[in-house]
Amino acid sequence: MKFGLFGSAQAQRGGPDLDSGQGFKDYIEYNVEAEALGYDSTFVVEHHFTGFGQVSASLNLLTWVAARTKTLRLGTAVIVLPWHNPVLLAEQAATIDLLSGGRLEFGVGKGYRHNEFASFCIPIEEADERFEEGLGLIIKSWTSNERFSHHGKYWNFENIIVEPPTRQKPHPPIWMAAGNPDSIRKVARRGAKLMLDQLASTQLAIDRFNIYKAEVEACGRKFDPMDVAVSRAFYVAKNAEDKQKAVEARLANQTRLAKLSQTPDGNSKSSMLSFDQTLDAAAESAMFGTPDEIATKLSRLRAAGVEHVLLTGPAGSRENLRAFAHDIMPAFSGPAPKPAATRTQPQLANT
Repeated sequence: MKFGLFGSAQAQRGGPDLDSGQGFKDYIEYNVEAEALGYDSTFVVEHHFTGFGQVSASLNLLTWVAARTKTLRLGTAVIVLPWHNPVLLAEQAATIDLLSGGRLEFGVGKGYRHNEFASFCIPIEEADERFEEGLGLIIKSWTSNERFSHHGKYWNFENIIVEPPTRQKPHPPIWMAAGNPDSIRKVARRGAKLMLDQLASTQLAIDRFNIYKAEVEACGRKFDPMDVAVSRAFYVAKNAEDKQKAVEARLANQTRLAKLSQTPDGNSKSSMLSFDQTLDAAAESAMFGTPDEIATKLSRLRAAGVEHVLLTGPAGSRENLRAFAHDIMPAFSGPAPKPAATRTQPQLANT
């Protein structure tokens, strides 16, 4: 299996004695250590106007990560295209891809949080059209060696050629977040890679994985399990009480974000807001517990064909990062075992 990171840094507000950049600096060091421990990638969120300092400028933060690392893949999870000038975004993303030696993984989405669209004064009803026009322009910007013009519904450009070129050809991998079955099939038909959220139950994540796989094969392409990244919260707990506290904190955070993201009438249809807000659901969808408990959940995903997992843990916990790398990752580093009538639990290190 391949393990990457999914998450965010925080920049706290405060007086002159508070270093608002410390959360960013800690996040950089977290990623530097993750690379040394064998993690494959880091995917950074984009959010705005939360009041508690979530990352807003993903590409800027990833530039610092790129400069401090050598092999770590640099992902956006996701950049919300309806809010961005697509040509400027294409230039900024190409710059990171070029300077990092071709390590950019370009995750894009249309957005789902009501408060963000309202604050940008962009109707959420325009999200689909803005996303489609923006993505088309970005790909054309990366692949056109001649000047072109564009006159669309939301964007107009005259006689442009986008510089610099990307390192990866024809362009960096495109990732899309989706949860609705029709949306998942559309991602597969586009030839894009799929990101699955951390809030869905294990079985729902597996079902969504299988929808994508079936659609890729129906399109006549060979399915690669690395083209689906399943996000899971992770925490290597010290004991049952420690695990329970982590689950309670996870649910509280989920509830806070759901309230922030919901429409005033409470009728958002986003799959990101469809999770059950209960302690049992928060525990089931996360990989919290002892190394053996976490390995059991990973084994279930692996048995279903999942080979690519993005981990989101307590903000900046280097202890948690190390515990997962030392006690769990080695048992899943080789090829997936062949199905058998009976199979013992993977042997974990230091347990």
